Amino acid sequence: MSAILSTNPQLRPMRHEDLDEIMVVELSAYPYPWTEGIFRDCMRVGYSCWVMTEAQRLVGYGVMSMAVGECHVLNLCVRPECQGRGYGRILLRGLLDHARRHKVETAFLEVRPSNTPAVQLYYSEGFNEVGLRKRYYPADNGREDALVLARDITG
Repeated sequence: MSAILSTNPQLRPMRHEDLDEIMVVELSAYPYPWTEGIFRDCMRVGYSCWVMTEAQRLVGYGVMSMAVGECHVLNLCVRPECQGRGYGRILLRGLLDHARRHKVETAFLEVRPSNTPAVQLYYSEGFNEVGLRKRYYPADNGREDALVLARDITG
């Protein structure tokens, strides 16, 4: 964490009325963002969808699927102007705590190798590389591989 948070960020379930603000953040944070329809589908099928707010402002969100003792972090995003302040770590820990309460034992995620801050966050939180998905992500020059990371969250 490069700065101390001034107030206590709160996690709460994502609501449909959050989607306009989520899309503002998503479009500003990623060159290949999710669509609003993807977020709607995730909520519709019952994925674990959360937003992080601080002082009534949406600063981040996460989407995670859970099944048969495993969870998969599908999207973890912090508003670009709020990155580097520890929000991503708090959000990731919140998602994993939620998964743990649902008896999940192992967490998985994919990350672009070029996303150095995210890779560093995940490694510092105990994730390890367990695979590589070739040409998984769209990229300016074709496709980019994805690191597949996993972590035991029982302890």
